[in-house]
Amino acid sequence: MTRAREADGASRLVTHMSIRAGLFGIVALCLATMGAQAQEPLFARKTITISIGYTAGGSYDLYGRLVARHLGKHIPGQPTVVAQNMPGTGSLKAAAYLYNVAPKDGTALGVVVESAALEQALGNPAAQYDAGHFTYVGRVATSNNIFMQWHTSKVQSIEDSKRIESSLAGTGPGSIAETVPRLLNALAGTKFKLVSGYPASNEAMLAMERGEVEGASSSWAAVSIGKKQWLRDKKIRIILQTTPERTKDLPDTPALPEMGTSAEDKQVYALYASGSAIGRTVIAPPGIAPERVKILRDAFNAMVKDLDFVADIQKLNVELDPLPGERVQELIVRTLNVPQAVRERAKLAFGR
Repeated sequence: MTRAREADGASRLVTHMSIRAGLFGIVALCLATMGAQAQEPLFARKTITISIGYTAGGSYDLYGRLVARHLGKHIPGQPTVVAQNMPGTGSLKAAAYLYNVAPKDGTALGVVVESAALEQALGNPAAQYDAGHFTYVGRVATSNNIFMQWHTSKVQSIEDSKRIESSLAGTGPGSIAETVPRLLNALAGTKFKLVSGYPASNEAMLAMERGEVEGASSSWAAVSIGKKQWLRDKKIRIILQTTPERTKDLPDTPALPEMGTSAEDKQVYALYASGSAIGRTVIAPPGIAPERVKILRDAFNAMVKDLDFVADIQKLNVELDPLPGERVQELIVRTLNVPQAVRERAKLAFGR
């Protein structure tokens, strides 16, 4: 009996120890799993969406999709990055979406018109955001928006446009395609007739080619890549570029500040030309946690140095002139601090 009891006790002890060992194993596994989850990168298994403020075919779309192809591999956790087009009101619709609706966790990015901050400063009612509070991830390149006339148009220069009315395709009240001609009509006496309703420059250029309008606006990057045959066959005449001064690619085309005849008007034109420095910048909503902002900016800075990204840029033959997000933020603040006299002169020109 004693031996039987001892054997039974030993058996119970072994069973008890086995149960405890099993429980310890389960707890250890749970702790290990929790630890692994806690250490998982913030953007792991996430999808980041880049909202592009225009339709496909223009430089905003080109640069937005370039970033979408390369950014993800530089973010810890390697999230999926996709691009979607969100045209409307010269890309201010996308800007308002990012500011007011999009998630503020770093999974929503955007590429919108370079003059978004300026439109806010000058009281555009479509600017439903505070540009100073956006998160600026980084600039891929500066920009040069050009105005062109079809070869059959009677207007082949800015001077011609002061004497002869010319129809231009407009792409929304916040777009450079509309704000610059309105400015020129008010300050320089040009006779551009805007035909609004085109979602982006690609549709505007198609309208010009079809004869619906005589002129259109786009970026030099989009035209020099997508419309090489126009340049080769002299189908268009570029009459204005919106940079602070003439560029090496277009040395015979006047720059926007050259349109001013008075000191005040020169300042207004220079203000619009300054948007060239904002260029094609990736932005994000306000209020993103600092650690997430740092991840996105670090990834962007790594991406623009990545040899695969640079090769993609060179293959497309477009500009690469990166600027860190913190520096872009400084440019935005400078734009929002428009001198009051210049602000009022510009508002007067737009009737705001």
